[in-house]
This record gives sequence, structure tokens and C-alpha cells, in this order.
Amino acid sequence: MLVLFIKLILAHLIGDFLCQPNKWVKHKNKHKHTSKYLYLHIAVHMVALMVVLLDTSYWLGFIIIIISHYIIDLLKLHFRNKKNNRWLFAIDQLAHLIAIAIVVNIYEPYFSKLYDYNFNNILLFLACIIGITTMASIIMKTIISKWKIEDKEDKEDSLEDAGAYIGILERLFVFLFIIFGFWEGVGFLLAAKSIFRFGDLSRAKDRKLTEYVLIGTLLSFGIAMTIGILYNYVISFI
Repeated sequence: MLVLFIKLILAHLIGDFLCQPNKWVKHKNKHKHTSKYLYLHIAVHMVALMVVLLDTSYWLGFIIIIISHYIIDLLKLHFRNKKNNRWLFAIDQLAHLIAIAIVVNIYEPYFSKLYDYNFNNILLFLACIIGITTMASIIMKTIISKWKIEDKEDKEDSLEDAGAYIGILERLFVFLFIIFGFWEGVGFLLAAKSIFRFGDLSRAKDRKLTEYVLIGTLLSFGIAMTIGILYNYVISFI
């Protein structure tokens, strides 16, 4: 199952990213179904699939992926506009992944492998992900709410909710580094954030704001590290 999935993903990456110049994308967006590059793009996918599969027994999956890819791309071109471009890209890629998953299921049904999965591991992992994203954000907001610090410069110059997203991403990275035993990555991430963030704060010469950000950073890393260590501890008993 995994080998087939990797082959199909590889063919998709080759066709959609490696072998699709920006010139093709612009021409397709402008001319839609009349663009010659749309059909050339599909041809590239056909070649990529044939190369990675090298097995005629997958003919049905080959047809499903090619037809579904054409339909998905066609729908994206006709519904695309400047406002929904990012959302359409995400939906487009998700639709291609679903098509690939359906093809894999045709040849190697997922339900036949259910007994191999340890659902306790999956539940524990999901609980930890919720913990380091939603739960951690609420805990941090509750703890540091006693200090009301306004960074006027940040509000004017920074992206909306950028701090919250950065915090979630950094905790996800810390958690993954710990469960894979890559503690050096935690140190590197903390050092990188210190260079970028605390360099700006030192130039601003605002001690209260610096202390506020330092507390938030240590809380964020501490929560992620604690959850990562707990995950490794609990998983050893499952």
C-alpha cells in the first residue's frame, strides 16, 4: 500500500510542480479549457505515471487519476479568481490526494489493514496535537493576561494574528522534534527565534515588552516539550 501511494504521489509532484513552468500556469488561467498547456500538463502526468508505475496491471488506476486530474484542474480554472486563489489551490491539491487515495484503496483496500493499526497511538497523537495548539494557546493567554502590554509598533507593522500562528507552528515543531528524538532541533529553533525576535526587542529598548515576550516564548516551548515528553512516556506503555 505504502509503495503504491509513494509512487502515485511522486508522479503527482513531478507533473504538478517539477514539470509545470509558470508560463503554463498563466496561460491556463487566461485561456482555461482552450489552453494547449492544460493538455500538455495532462500528458506530462501520463508520462510520469507510466514511468513510476511500470506495470500495466494498474491501468484502471491510471485512467482514474488522469481523468480526475483533468476534471479537477478544469473546475479550478473556471472557478478561480484573485480572492479565492489560495483556497482553490488547497482544495485542488486535496482533491488530487483523494483521487490517489481512492486508487490505492482499489488495489490494496484500507479496511483489510485495519487490524494492523494501533488506534490508541493515533488517539494519543491527536490529543497531543490539540494540546499543543488550542489548549496551549488558551493556557498561555490565561497566564500572561495579568500583564497588559501593547506593542504599538507590532500592531502597525505585523500581519494579522501572525503571533498566534507562529506560536502554534513553533510548538508543533518542538513536539515533533522531541517525539523523534531530535533535541538539537529544539535548541536550534529557540536560538533562531531569539536572534530574530529578541534582536528587534533589544533595539526597541522596551524592557517590559522584552520580558513579556520572553515569558510567552518560554511558556510556549515549555508546554510543547512537556507534552512531547509525556507522549514518549505514555507511548511506551501502549
